[in-house]
Amino acid sequence: MRIRNLETFVKVAELESFHAAAKALKATQPTISSRVAALEADLGVSLFRRDQGGTTLTSRGRQLLPYAQRLVGINVEMKAQLKQDLNEAGSVRIGIADTLAQLWVGPLLKKWRSEFPHVEFEVVIDISDSLLQQIGRHELDMVLMVVHPESDVLLSEHLCSYPQVWMASNEYVEEKNLANEPLNLWQLSRCSVLSFPRNTQPWHYLDNLFSIMAEDRPMLHTCSSVSHLMNLTEQGLGISLLPEPLAAPLLAQNKLTILNTAQEVTVPNIDFCCGWRVDDERLLPKLLAATAREVIEQPQVAVEC
Repeated sequence: MRIRNLETFVKVAELESFHAAAKALKATQPTISSRVAALEADLGVSLFRRDQGGTTLTSRGRQLLPYAQRLVGINVEMKAQLKQDLNEAGSVRIGIADTLAQLWVGPLLKKWRSEFPHVEFEVVIDISDSLLQQIGRHELDMVLMVVHPESDVLLSEHLCSYPQVWMASNEYVEEKNLANEPLNLWQLSRCSVLSFPRNTQPWHYLDNLFSIMAEDRPMLHTCSSVSHLMNLTEQGLGISLLPEPLAAPLLAQNKLTILNTAQEVTVPNIDFCCGWRVDDERLLPKLLAATAREVIEQPQVAVEC
């Protein structure tokens, strides 16, 4: 049961409105509804009754409210005490996957500096595999990275998930005649494929996707920088698989276009997590991770996490 969901429940109950709670918590109304729904699912009960008269608590909701208010109050006191204790903190080293950094490094650093004014932040932007190695060597205190299947050194929590889409420049689409029908695997393999670096999750997906092509398998041209990968795609050097919100500005400017692919080309979402070392007993990394989730859950981007 997440404290964020309890906080949302309390705010809706106090204001008797999902809309008012969304404004007070600076979130979208669908986000508020999903948090309450998640809490109801955890508890197995219905907490609110919504009708023309407004939003009212059910009998179970009235039972829960005083306990939820106490827990939320304790959480506020705990955070205040922890922040006071952290006033003497020195520096913290945070690794952020390049994809996430493109979207969030500014808002994250702004929020962290506001929440922890006495902490000096050192931000390292790299691919997720490298970040995992660095935190394992105690070179980082926390990471925001692509979900890693297994790790003996990392405790992690889900952060967000983004859809991935095939993209190309308008000129490349016209040159290769890619706009007329859903593209199958063979048609994609006839293109020049641009990719994230070898051994990253997106690269492994592409390598596995085209493995059945045998000698017709396309070469995967890799680039370690997300911004350069998008730039190469924009310049018409090939097609690439990118998280949709990352390319949203270029799509809006009509510099890239989304390719329509056949059902056989199943594209998974790319999942991100926040993590810290198993042997790190400090509270600061956990608090920074919680703050990161707050920032990324805000409705500044089109995709909710």
